[in-house]
Amino acid sequence: MRFHRRQVLAGLAGLACPGAAQAIEQTRFPVDLSARRIAAFEPRSPEKRRFGALQFRGGLVLSCGHPRFGGFSALWRSADGRELVSLTDRGYWLTAKVATADGRLAGLEATEMAAMLDAAGRPLARSKSFDTESLAIAGGHAYVGVERTHEILRFDWARDGVEARARSLPVPAPIKKLPRNRGLEALGIVPAGPHKGAIVAISERSGKEDEPTLGMLMGAGAPGFVQVARPGGYDITDLAFLPGGDMLVLERWYRPWRGVGMRIRRIALADLKPGAVLDGPVLIEADLGCEIDNMEGLSVHQENGRTVLTLISDDNFSAIQRTLLLEFELVA
Repeated sequence: MRFHRRQVLAGLAGLACPGAAQAIEQTRFPVDLSARRIAAFEPRSPEKRRFGALQFRGGLVLSCGHPRFGGFSALWRSADGRELVSLTDRGYWLTAKVATADGRLAGLEATEMAAMLDAAGRPLARSKSFDTESLAIAGGHAYVGVERTHEILRFDWARDGVEARARSLPVPAPIKKLPRNRGLEALGIVPAGPHKGAIVAISERSGKEDEPTLGMLMGAGAPGFVQVARPGGYDITDLAFLPGGDMLVLERWYRPWRGVGMRIRRIALADLKPGAVLDGPVLIEADLGCEIDNMEGLSVHQENGRTVLTLISDDNFSAIQRTLLLEFELVA
């Protein structure tokens, strides 16, 4: 029998502290985080703040001893930036209030985790739909993309919050045929234009290394399909919309012995239509010379007329990776 690292940790927690294993299985529980500030995005140039079209505002290295903490693969912040929701790729919500000091990230408060629930009220982590990778919250509903089963789940967020139960939305056949571990990594709701209110979902990588990846527009009518170009061999990890409707796409590459890289591109709202091959200018590109890890979550909100991008990393529940929360301002 093969043991997953999480199973081993759960067992060790039970031995170290009576009742700890039982606590791990609670469907809703507070978590105590520590947060260390990131002063410079590029440590070798600590005075540098501008990176492409973005300006670094600050960041945090988040850590927590609870075995459920980690693997964050998507991100949402409220319109004022004060509320934060993320999800792990093992079927758990993270909710928190964002604390700031001098206009920069200072920490997360009132932090809670909760098991995502299926239609019968059982934890998704115990089902085949556990691999939750993407998130959008709009119109009182939370929409979640599940990678391995290629589903989109809808939760009545306004009514029930983390206690909402999943309802699986029908998706077209081409989405169901995506590669098993290359599914719906990016999800968003179009805020403006002719497709306002439609779900946009993009797969991590649907084909070969140098090929565009498949995405879809799912609204009131029949779903339409798009492709997203992948210059440089980046994989898609998330998307978010600017207030005017342009779409930002977060991407990542991984190479043995080289580590990871990240990139954000901007795709014009006018280009978002069925049959299109989507591409756009690069806003930022970074590698391990900067304070990044496996960046998988992206959100956009506004503060005093400024457009703020927030990113979160997936540490893969690995002791050699980090959970990073980064903030940038769009300046060009």
